[in-house]
Amino acid sequence: RRKVDSEGRRFQDRWKVEYFFTEIENHCVCLICQETVAVYKEFNVKRHYQSRHSTYDKLTGHDRSEKLKQLEAVLIECVMKMVENICPEKKQEFANICLARNTVARRIEEISSDIKRQLTSKGVDFDFFSIACDESTDLSDTAQLLIFMRGVDDEMNVTEELLDLQSLTDQTRGKDLFVSVSSAIDDMKLPWNKVTGIITDGAPAMVGERSGLSTLICNKVIEEGGKAIKLHCIIHQQVLCAKHLKYDHVMKPVLKTINFIRSKALCHRQFKQFLLDIQAEYEDVLYHNDVRWLSRGSALQRFYSLRKEIGEFLETKGQPMRELSDPIWLADLGFLVDITKHLNVLNTSLQGKDAAVNQLYSHLKAFGTKLQLFIRQLSQTQPNTIHFSALQEIMNSFPQDNISAQTSRYAADIASLAGEFKRRFQDFAAIEKEISLFSSPFSVDPDDAPDQLQLELIELHCDSELRSRHQQLSLVNFYRQL
Repeated sequence: RRKVDSEGRRFQDRWKVEYFFTEIENHCVCLICQETVAVYKEFNVKRHYQSRHSTYDKLTGHDRSEKLKQLEAVLIECVMKMVENICPEKKQEFANICLARNTVARRIEEISSDIKRQLTSKGVDFDFFSIACDESTDLSDTAQLLIFMRGVDDEMNVTEELLDLQSLTDQTRGKDLFVSVSSAIDDMKLPWNKVTGIITDGAPAMVGERSGLSTLICNKVIEEGGKAIKLHCIIHQQVLCAKHLKYDHVMKPVLKTINFIRSKALCHRQFKQFLLDIQAEYEDVLYHNDVRWLSRGSALQRFYSLRKEIGEFLETKGQPMRELSDPIWLADLGFLVDITKHLNVLNTSLQGKDAAVNQLYSHLKAFGTKLQLFIRQLSQTQPNTIHFSALQEIMNSFPQDNISAQTSRYAADIASLAGEFKRRFQDFAAIEKEISLFSSPFSVDPDDAPDQLQLELIELHCDSELRSRHQQLSLVNFYRQL
């Protein structure tokens, strides 16, 4: 059975004009006949449109846009009929919905202004806040600076929000970025002395010792009577560590083969039909995009799962892939698939909202401990590959080739990866005591705590009720009750 539900497909806005489809409550709905398409695949949407509504192809440009508006208006009428039966008291509110372009644009601006007012109001009550910055270049070669903020008030209410998005049309030096960040902070009337941290990626303009953005912000905070720490984005660091395992002799043939299959439409269609004919588990190979960090693991896993089918298909095209008959290369592929899977699990665990630094750091420490376990298991005389299922499968498929002799090399590669993790996360290790004091105050010796907190920490240790609450409540709720 093909695993189409796990591929993360989403509705594309261009389908509205191209195929007269819209999205209603996570369903892809045809505006012409109101039928739904089960899976968000352009192939399915296009097939429905071409097989049933191809006469609409004669509509182009302005005429096509006007037809889309008419169909959406019909949809509103259908919604009104539904409202009359389900919630008649809301009928007038639905009737007042306007889909005109200027009206929608104006309402978006009003929503934006309201969000800004709410954020400014909350910012007044912040006891402390930190900021995270990320700079990237869009398709028009304009640098875009994203500024995120997380603040906390005296009742431990945490606010995490996009503070601003600023376009940089000229240079992107540290001082240029600092001007943009300063403008965003001052515009929200946030006091500089309450900034406790600045998180950036590793670009020189961000982390330069003298004129980097993080240095300039920390200097500004000190001038205002505060103190802030500089940290490198955990996810960015983790991805840089993952790239430490290059394995170019594996990745290059894999990417070359994927590009051969997918770059030509005819070849791609023939390959998909080939997989369909033999009832393969998957219906296609995946592209690898170096910018989308998780795509490497997905592309490798899909290639590995279809390696036999790919080999057969390439034979029919007169382009055999010799590596697929090399047990050592297949073992390297299996190892890379497995270790990349572990890295992707870590990457996913580091994502999401409302995660505190202690939670992220615990994931990192756990991964470091896992790496040490992998090193020990793969270094044994009889290597244990229980956590490397793809490698284990290749070893079982080629017992006569003594692939187990390669595991010492894999252990060395993992040791190198572990060293890279340790080096890159030194800034988090430097504040490990502060992280432990925040996350596990009952396990910290008062002698190791800052002087101004020692007596309060002793009182906390001796309060059995608070100790019980710490075990039962989330960390934020626990501190709210102190």
